[in-house]
Amino acid sequence: MTPSNNLFASIDMGTNSFKMLIIQTDKTGKFLTIDRHKDPVCLGRDFSSSISKESLFRAVTCLKRFNQVLKANKISPQQTICVATATVREASNAFDFKRSVLESIGFEVSVLSGEEEARFVYLGVLQFLPVFDKRVLVIDIGGGSTEFVIGERGNVVFGVSLKLGHVGLTQKFGKDWNLMEMREFVKLVIKESELVEKVKDFGGFEVVVGTSGTIRAIERAVFNGYGKECVEGNEVFLRDCKREWKFSRGELSGVVERLCREGEEERVKRDGFFKRRSEFIVAGSVLLEEIFEAVGIEEMEVSEYALGEGVIAETLSKVFEGYDLNANARWHSAVRLATRFSGKKGIKSAAQCSSIAKEIFEGLRKWGEVAGNQINVFLDVKDLECLEAACLLHNIGLITGKKGYHRQSYHIITNGNHLQGYSAEEVKLIALLTRHHRKKFPKFDGGSLQEFAEELKQKFRVLCAIIRLSVVLQQSDGLNFQDMEFLHSQEGFKLIFREAGAIASFPLPEDMGKELRNELEHFKIVFQQNLLLEVLPE
Repeated sequence: MTPSNNLFASIDMGTNSFKMLIIQTDKTGKFLTIDRHKDPVCLGRDFSSSISKESLFRAVTCLKRFNQVLKANKISPQQTICVATATVREASNAFDFKRSVLESIGFEVSVLSGEEEARFVYLGVLQFLPVFDKRVLVIDIGGGSTEFVIGERGNVVFGVSLKLGHVGLTQKFGKDWNLMEMREFVKLVIKESELVEKVKDFGGFEVVVGTSGTIRAIERAVFNGYGKECVEGNEVFLRDCKREWKFSRGELSGVVERLCREGEEERVKRDGFFKRRSEFIVAGSVLLEEIFEAVGIEEMEVSEYALGEGVIAETLSKVFEGYDLNANARWHSAVRLATRFSGKKGIKSAAQCSSIAKEIFEGLRKWGEVAGNQINVFLDVKDLECLEAACLLHNIGLITGKKGYHRQSYHIITNGNHLQGYSAEEVKLIALLTRHHRKKFPKFDGGSLQEFAEELKQKFRVLCAIIRLSVVLQQSDGLNFQDMEFLHSQEGFKLIFREAGAIASFPLPEDMGKELRNELEHFKIVFQQNLLLEVLPE
């Protein structure tokens, strides 16, 4: 059964870092990561055959912090999936580690085999990239191991885990950076595993996808021309609009060559660009270059989603009957675009906006059915999908700064074939909703709406009123966006929230209160009824 707050979490206890994802889902199974937490626990540091007491202490301390976040979001242990990978898998004291975590925090830890880890990584990729129908080789470089999986149409054809990770290689060869020995070691492990032969025996692959922080960092280095000055403002906007999220073998080699240069100046630049990942990025990039060479890879696509999202997808497939890994392709394309331009904070606020908008939309649709369609337009599931996409993308223009960001959001959506599965008319509708979610209320009888048919103009009018109100409401930190209700009575509409920690009440602070009053007035004009807002104590 789906929890009332529609939230789930996954915790991935890796060799280098612990990662927690909090996702928001609905009955269709589509989800959005609304919060991410990462802690460089370095469970594999000082690892020989067992997890040290110091590493266990760091792990438990981190998990206690994670648990506080889960409790604040009212996410129960039944809604939380906790998995461990290479280091725990190889540890002689894995049972003691799991028992300590259970007794200290109450988390049941599932220790994944290498094959299970590879499968979850593949499932995560399917939630981000449109590669369901292709034969995909997925490569995930971790701290203690690297996972290889060939998948097609949601099924794993082949999966293997090699004991090659950026933390392990750094510890083994990093002291003197004997790169020649490191390369020979990697080649030997790959050869002894018969990886290349097995990939060929299982039919090869059509496309290669890389996941993990190491590969994403390499892609970012390729895109930014590692070592160059960072660009800002409109230049970032123009560059990112052209970003393809992939890199070639030659581009990878260029980054590796730069990383392997000696000297204090190069070390400082490396630390500045890669930050916390700097300690392990040389080993990770050299490892990836040797994999490219051994397997014969010419180009790699990059997925933002990996193990954690794969664990979530598996969980949702058990919660939602008939869950389809290839469903929600339209939603996934909107998520990819939002992920490209929005940081963690932007995605979270967009998700909150989407939750409010969906509650209002569904409430209005139910009222319309009962009241004989008094809003004079038929609203269907695709209209809701367009509204949710607009909510998710309304703030992506902030990459160029706050001034005029709604116009930049519009330009990003319309310049490029970013949104897959939407018609040209739907893309234009989504873009216009982002363009008009703030500032002056649009005129519906002219301007950019002239090319729309009358019915679509009426839909835009309704959806625009909803997104504008939702954007203003999500700015309040004191409202629980997972516990709200949209009702109708003889007095008009009512949107009820529960408090979320901080005390919230209406009227809200003056600057936000003025915006809110304006949007409530717009809402009244569109729907010919008042909307009252009410906040109830928890």
